[in-house]
Amino acid sequence: MISHSHFLSIDSDQHIMTELTLNLESVRESAEQACRLMKVLSNPDRLLLLCQLTEGEKCVSELEALVGISQPTLSQQLGVLRTENIVSTRREGKNVYYQIGSQQALAVMQVLYEQFCGPNKE
Repeated sequence: MISHSHFLSIDSDQHIMTELTLNLESVRESAEQACRLMKVLSNPDRLLLLCQLTEGEKCVSELEALVGISQPTLSQQLGVLRTENIVSTRREGKNVYYQIGSQQALAVMQVLYEQFCGPNKE
């Protein structure tokens, strides 16, 4: 005969297993999001653009002058950043302004900026 406490133990173990499975799924989803972000950041042109945007909003002509990327490449890379929801835009007259729209991307870029672009880099 199985005691009542044994059933509680099994029920408790099943609850723990369910909780671990849910946590693993959540962690896996977060890891996939992080990988997508890192893949976008792995392109030097996009990284240069995001370094500039870490300092604040910029229009397309400012970005072109600051990073030295030709217009076709600039448009392509900004398109990738928009598609991946890393930047957001606003239009003012004929100018389109970009800013980092992803909090995760901004947090990563702030660390990269501090380590590699900022005035205190070693």
